[in-house]
Amino acid sequence: MDPKPESTDEPPRADEPPRADEPPRADEPPRADEPPRADDGTPVPGLSLFEPREGAETAGPEAGPEPPARRRRTRRVLLWTLSALLVLALGAGGALFWTVEHYASSVTRIPDAFPTAPQSAQPAPVPGSGLNLLLVGLDARSDVPTTGSGAKGPVWQEGAARSDTMMLLHLADDRRSASLVSLARDTWVDVPGHGRAKLNAAYSWGGPALMTETVQNLTGIRIDHLAVVDWNGFRALTDAVGGVDITVPRTIEAVGEARAWEAGTHHMDGAQALLYVRERYGLPGGDLDRTKRQQNFLRALMLRIMDSGTLTSPSRLGGLLRSVGEVVSVDDRLSNTDLFQLAWGLRSLRADDVRFMNAPFGGFDTRDGQSVVLLDEQPAAQLWEAMRNDRMPRYFQEHRAGDTLGADVD
Repeated sequence: MDPKPESTDEPPRADEPPRADEPPRADEPPRADEPPRADDGTPVPGLSLFEPREGAETAGPEAGPEPPARRRRTRRVLLWTLSALLVLALGAGGALFWTVEHYASSVTRIPDAFPTAPQSAQPAPVPGSGLNLLLVGLDARSDVPTTGSGAKGPVWQEGAARSDTMMLLHLADDRRSASLVSLARDTWVDVPGHGRAKLNAAYSWGGPALMTETVQNLTGIRIDHLAVVDWNGFRALTDAVGGVDITVPRTIEAVGEARAWEAGTHHMDGAQALLYVRERYGLPGGDLDRTKRQQNFLRALMLRIMDSGTLTSPSRLGGLLRSVGEVVSVDDRLSNTDLFQLAWGLRSLRADDVRFMNAPFGGFDTRDGQSVVLLDEQPAAQLWEAMRNDRMPRYFQEHRAGDTLGADVD
């Protein structure tokens, strides 16, 4: 007799392991070495980033899943590494921010530096036309600084000093060019509330605000910011950058208190540079040649700063702001961030992108018993229009014969 066939629906014995093609029984817990399975019996993939991917090779036939303690250690190492990198990055950024804020804060701010006249009585600002700064140089002779963090007194006292130098600095809106125009201190102008007088008298009578208003009325250009420069303090700034190289094209004989200069290139420290920019006796053009010397010095100083890579290094830029703070005071509308952005925005500027010139000269004259300088009004009007509308490169192309600063400066 044939043996009775086994029933296919007979449950397996309790001591018999389930077959490979059979899901585990509902009443039986999964084995420790078996991955978790879904309701249909398919394995559930692991959720840990540190478990090997499906099909990945293991260390060997005996290799099993990574122990939980090792996975925790790996996570801790990664977390500590990421945290350390984050702290270093934030620390470097914080140190840079502190450096910039600290040194920019050392630059003295000038309150009430702008005219109080109604806005309708002032030149209207032209959007997208760059930035216009009025630079005022003081003729202080004392060794005590008159501006900056080391100043012993206010930037201006009525009648105490007349401005020695006035320069309009125009920075193109794209910061690819800059133009610096000197106004002779003896330029005959209208000073609001005082009538006709020399330009430098405005600073003596009404300080930065009256000087700014006078220049705005003369040029029709809206002044965005003001900087007062102590030429005496430039000794320290010149020494801070290691001195400047200035070429004297021909030998200049000593006249009175003026020293002699031999033809050739001179590496000048701060004291020598100060003598160079202050001298006007023995120069053919008097004060006009003196302004060219001041421009020549500023050009040499700019080249020195550019060659050192200061403008492309945020940390070095902070050091430059510290040195500038000793000799320059700025209006209180110029914040620390504005100062840094202003300097940082010039990092791509090259020496050939900066043009220096005197305002168009119309001759010398005598007014009210004073020797004065007259502007050539029509060329001056063309210059002011170009600066007002950010068209200075075109202006220099069309007026190559203007009184621009050349390579040879007496």
